Amino acid sequence: MQQQQVTKKNERVEEVFNLFITHIQRFLEEAKLNHEEYTNFVKWADRLGRKGELPLFADVFFESHVLNAMYRDKPGTQPSLLGPYFLDGSPLIESVPGQPSVLTQRPDEEGEVFYFKGNVKNTDGKPLANTKVEIWHNDNSAKYSGFDSDAPKYNLRGHLYTDDNGDFEVKTIVPLPYSIPTEGPTGEFLTYMDQHSMRPAHLHIMFEKEGHETLITQVFFEGDEWLDTDVAEGVRPDLMTKLEDYGDHKRASLDFIMRTDE
Repeated sequence: MQQQQVTKKNERVEEVFNLFITHIQRFLEEAKLNHEEYTNFVKWADRLGRKGELPLFADVFFESHVLNAMYRDKPGTQPSLLGPYFLDGSPLIESVPGQPSVLTQRPDEEGEVFYFKGNVKNTDGKPLANTKVEIWHNDNSAKYSGFDSDAPKYNLRGHLYTDDNGDFEVKTIVPLPYSIPTEGPTGEFLTYMDQHSMRPAHLHIMFEKEGHETLITQVFFEGDEWLDTDVAEGVRPDLMTKLEDYGDHKRASLDFIMRTDE
């Protein structure tokens, strides 16, 4: 007879689960759903899971609120969404002193040439040398490699390390605003809410440094028409920068502050 595996009780899981059930029950009471409405809700949630859109829905409607609650009163750069388009295993892009690192891209990559420069410090103002900087963003068709694009898997993705002063610079193309997927249950929900599906243009950046809390954030650009109505509510004032036009290319910069591990 096969021995049944015994799972050890997890008090934190029990605590969170009980809160979840309690609030869902209160929500159902407050919403005064009839049985047909409740059944439709369950079927919609089932489609959300079967279509693999639960992470997308959670990113759009929940993650920003969780991050705001966690970090609004803490020092350092505010985090933003990891998003559903992150890929592990991006290539290391070469760093040459005095020159920007070139983000992985096709030889004929379309789009406006863009130089982005940043500096990384801790909350005490100390420059953080040799910090891993992971960068990814969409292409000139507003698509992400490895997902809805025909580009190579790690196109416009890569990581590099800060120099002794905590500085880094990367050459890439200007990212574009884009719509989250709308063909499935998430798009259906947006239609019911009469809500658009657009996100403003942004860079995704993740910083990793021993002894410090990993910082996952995004960089946004002044003047984007979707900043104030970002469907994912991921925009933060301290994540804004200005795109400077230099004729044949554009430039922007932003400084970042990492928190030490608690």
